[in-house]
Amino acid sequence: METKSRKTKTLQLVICALCAAIIAVSAQVVVPLPTQVPITLHTFGVALCAAVFGSMTGTVSTAVYVLLGAVGLPVFAGMRGGFEVITGPTGGFLYGFIIMAFFCGMQMKNLPLRIAVSVGGLAVCYLCGAVQYALLMQIDMLKSIVLVVLPFVVKDVLSVVAAQYMAIPIRKAVAKIAG
Repeated sequence: METKSRKTKTLQLVICALCAAIIAVSAQVVVPLPTQVPITLHTFGVALCAAVFGSMTGTVSTAVYVLLGAVGLPVFAGMRGGFEVITGPTGGFLYGFIIMAFFCGMQMKNLPLRIAVSVGGLAVCYLCGAVQYALLMQIDMLKSIVLVVLPFVVKDVLSVVAAQYMAIPIRKAVAKIAG
């Protein structure tokens, strides 16, 4: 009995590490913008990992990714790392991804509801990012939303929807492999 529990824990650790790596790689697809908030595939990476492995694994994996970057590993967009990134203009989006992962990982049977909840998680991520950006750049919230949310909405909503659809066959494949 103890061996099976140890194998399960080892598998969970491996999955979390794999998801953190997927998010780190997705962060390196970067299109710079003058606002300092680049277009990346972060949103897709976070949403896909959470949608495939669930809220807890998705949330923990995303938190591991953020912590790795916070201690200086170059996992953030543009191969950046360090606490100054988290406390900088884009930092709110990074910890917002942790919250978003929780919502994207909710395993409801109803796909439209799952997508709606995931988009709600994306909205929370946007709020975290826009608030921190507004505070640090000393601009009002509306201007922050126009600068660092609106340019991303279509791409990010499509990313979340695509992740939820792609998660269906991936979850089935993972279940087969896990036996």
